[in-house]
Amino acid sequence: MRLRIPVVLAALALSLTAPVTASAAPTATVPGAATAGATEGATGAGRPGDIVDVAPSAFHPLPGQPTGTKAWKIHYRSTTADGLPDTVSGTVIVPQDGRTGPRPLVTYAVGTVGMGDSCAPSNNLPYGTAMEANLIQQLTLRGWAVVVTDYEGLGTPGVHTYTVGPSAGRAMLDAARAATRLPGTGLAADTPVGIMGYSQGGQASGWAAELQGSYAPELNVKGTATGGVPADLLKVADFNNGSYGSGLIFMAAAGQDAAFPELRLDSYLNPAGKALVAGMRENCVAIDAIAGSFKRISDLTTRNPLEQPDWQARLNQSRLGRTAPAAPVYQYHALGDELIPYAVGRQLRSEWCAKGANVEWQTIWAGEHVSGVITHSVAAGNWLADRFADRPTHADC
Repeated sequence: MRLRIPVVLAALALSLTAPVTASAAPTATVPGAATAGATEGATGAGRPGDIVDVAPSAFHPLPGQPTGTKAWKIHYRSTTADGLPDTVSGTVIVPQDGRTGPRPLVTYAVGTVGMGDSCAPSNNLPYGTAMEANLIQQLTLRGWAVVVTDYEGLGTPGVHTYTVGPSAGRAMLDAARAATRLPGTGLAADTPVGIMGYSQGGQASGWAAELQGSYAPELNVKGTATGGVPADLLKVADFNNGSYGSGLIFMAAAGQDAAFPELRLDSYLNPAGKALVAGMRENCVAIDAIAGSFKRISDLTTRNPLEQPDWQARLNQSRLGRTAPAAPVYQYHALGDELIPYAVGRQLRSEWCAKGANVEWQTIWAGEHVSGVITHSVAAGNWLADRFADRPTHADC
């Protein structure tokens, strides 16, 4: 089913302002949930994508809103940026529409929700307080199953490795593996898979697209729809320094430090910087963005870590554009994006094209960062529908 542009934008906008509610959302397991680890012996826990435990969950775009779906919260095996095994949580959602044949699966990565465990999508989807839930519902209304990763350290022990691209990409691919291995979903190993995400989710989906050919070649990936991609973190940091989005710089620094403790972020922070970052590690994006806005790196540090070779090396490990995605890509970016420079998105497109990738590029001419994910969600979904139907692509490199 192809959906057209008349969408309830007010409801979508509400989902994108949900972090204030989500930061206070209950974090207890949904009633009737299995004890953690209870299914480990049945599902195995050795390979990336193997399920560690599963519990009944629910999917509500708004509080109490019915969706005609069945949902499970899962913990599954994945791999860190340094190649070590870890466990990530997520949510599998399957429409209960009477369909008996195969259905596509979308592995979906949300944009920035924050770093506190209460911000994790799996802790909010059951209560109607999750960001992007109305965008996810657009996919389930097409009859597609969706798996939403929580990313490394978000809703699981440790600090969320925010903006560490290789970890996020693997978490997306392993979420797809886990969904196809979960009994009761009707999904199989050869299920057609789409990759989708915007903003932080754009970085994650871009990394999933680049890694899939080597990390998860068995997945039947049909294409990746990715938007507002922070493909070059150093350029994004320079763009946001002292601006409305400067809090994202300090969140990203905390995420990189969580993945690579040898970076010793706290050794660069002054007392105000330490207090800000400590709060960011515990809160959701609405609080973090306000607390960190219009600050310069020099306001909160004794010296700039981003000028140090070890920090630059780690940040460049998350830079996209070095590997051509194996499957087609639909990439979109708002010309007036005030958080992720339009030029960063265009550069990624150029680099993928130069390496022979199949890329269709779309400029969002009117709007900015947040509105881009809302107004372009239907077009991105329609592009994935064409991939699932094996229609020809329209690459424009």
